[in-house]
Amino acid sequence: MSNNSSNRLVVPAAREAMEKFKMEAANEVGVNLKNGYNGDITARQAGSVGGQMVKKMIEAYENGLK
Repeated sequence: MSNNSSNRLVVPAAREAMEKFKMEAANEVGVNLKNGYNGDITARQAGSVGGQMVKKMIEAYENGLK
């Protein structure tokens, strides 16, 4: 993987946790992701995974405020 990506994690050790989180979100919205390259999924599928991740992060934040 190239280090020229703008998608760098602030805490590099969190990479594994983020991958697990992404896989869980993909499973919840019915997108079949695999480890490694996923260039064969559609933009709609990728967006639904990202949207689900954001939704879950917002819910976790809101639950932390209570």
